[in-house]
Amino acid sequence: MVDSAKIIIRAGHGGAGSAHFRRERFIPKGGPDGGDGGRGGSVYIKSDTNLATLDHFAFRQKFEAKNGRPGSEKRSSGLSGEDLHLGVPVGTIVKMTSPEGEERIIDFDKPGMEELIAKGGKGGRGNWHFKSSTNTTPLEFEPGLPGQEWQTEMDLKILADVGLIGLPNAGKSTLLSILSAARPKIANYPFTTLEPNLGVADLKGKKVVLADIPGLIEGASEGKGLGMQFLRHIERSRVLVHLLAGEEAEQLYRDYQTVRNELKQYGGGAEKKKELVVLNKTDLLSGEKVAEIVGFFAKKKIKVLPVSGGNLSGIELLKNKLLLLV
Repeated sequence: MVDSAKIIIRAGHGGAGSAHFRRERFIPKGGPDGGDGGRGGSVYIKSDTNLATLDHFAFRQKFEAKNGRPGSEKRSSGLSGEDLHLGVPVGTIVKMTSPEGEERIIDFDKPGMEELIAKGGKGGRGNWHFKSSTNTTPLEFEPGLPGQEWQTEMDLKILADVGLIGLPNAGKSTLLSILSAARPKIANYPFTTLEPNLGVADLKGKKVVLADIPGLIEGASEGKGLGMQFLRHIERSRVLVHLLAGEEAEQLYRDYQTVRNELKQYGGGAEKKKELVVLNKTDLLSGEKVAEIVGFFAKKKIKVLPVSGGNLSGIELLKNKLLLLV
């Protein structure tokens, strides 16, 4: 999955005006009739719900609209350059810097947003514009103006109501497949999920978007493991479901603190989001062990909801709690 890209966007240059003189039979001195150049094509970006990644920007670094055509005789204007339309997934932040140092940032956080990114250059005037009583045979004409150019950085941050987080093998992908129609890869080894997966849950008629964020490890905010690459996708989530899996209460608490610390180190207020702590895979534990873990966290003033992706116990209660939070 490509969720960031650096490209150059350039609008088309305007076409040059023409320095032409009318030459017809019996009209030896017809005067200037050079036409204007065509406008350069502009570049637009639109958020497209059919796109989920920035893959289409991975193997091409420059995107240019067409130049305007030059003017011609009989005051004929050149054709305008064709506009270029680029699509990005909803949730893409576009940061642009011009050669002069001007900066512009657009957050495509709504479906169907369309913005003019680079305006095409204006076509130059032909020589007939420069005719006057004192200059009956003007040779002057204008070159077309250059189109706008931007060094562009695109950064996709998934728009999800709920982000599923936790250490590898906590059961995030399984839970996503239970709550939604998503079918992520699931296996009993770390880092099964190599990119965020999205699913839509129907919670009593309310559509809720969930994102399975690849497993975090200690040091993720510093680039270790897969976490740093995908922590950005947590930023837009309204609620975090923090999954734990294991049988030793003290170890689970250390696991919890590890992920919480990585959220804090990453910054952006991720650690301040609403959180629902879930003890997963309870079908592998005895009732006494589950109670012991829940009680241990309660002493730390952390409420834990036991669920099982294996036998679906606690899933309906989880749905109800999510509905209250989103």
